[in-house]
Amino acid sequence: MKLSYERYTCTLLVLFVLWWAALAISPSYRHDWLLENVMLVPAAALLIWGWKRRLFSRVSHTLIFVFLCLHEIGAHHTYEKVPYDEWWQALTGGSFNALMGWERNHFDRLLHFLYGLLCAYPFREIFLRVARVRGFWSYFLPLDVMLSTSALFELIEWAAAGAFGGELGAAYLGTQGDVWDAHKDMALAGLGALIAVLIIAFINWRYQRDFAREWSDSLKVAAHPNISPI
Repeated sequence: MKLSYERYTCTLLVLFVLWWAALAISPSYRHDWLLENVMLVPAAALLIWGWKRRLFSRVSHTLIFVFLCLHEIGAHHTYEKVPYDEWWQALTGGSFNALMGWERNHFDRLLHFLYGLLCAYPFREIFLRVARVRGFWSYFLPLDVMLSTSALFELIEWAAAGAFGGELGAAYLGTQGDVWDAHKDMALAGLGALIAVLIIAFINWRYQRDFAREWSDSLKVAAHPNISPI
């Protein structure tokens, strides 16, 4: 039997709280864990606001759930020390980093990519249902938000690292000695979002009969009686 919207979203909430509580026990670096979990406050506020209005679909709630669960793994271990290579070695007997030719821990890069890939769809639903955008703008604006929020997060990381300094600042920033770390993180978030909107556009092009007309209409300049053309 298909769960109702309320039961489905509440089930995801309970599962996440249990996951969060388990990973809150003895994190590698408690102060960094606290900083990483600050992002849950605006995320929770947005989800509660959206839940009351049924803003997000089950798909969006699921995508957000997956992303936040993975984020909590990074918060528990600190992103640069998530032992995914050790887990891979225990499973296969070989090194995943060696297989890929990597010399650093790339869990943080993965999460930046997944931020764009998994969260572009929920933001698109906001634009569709709140701003009522259509056509081209319903694909461009989620991509734009993913890039801008990714850049904003990098600025917050930089400010926090500068404010706290020392080991805590370095753990939170997690550049691992790469001077281009912030640029690569933003690029990966943008790439993930681009892939997401292209997949959505392809599905809509395949199954939405008025896709081309809606896209074309969204790019037309509408005349407005109160706006001078000069």
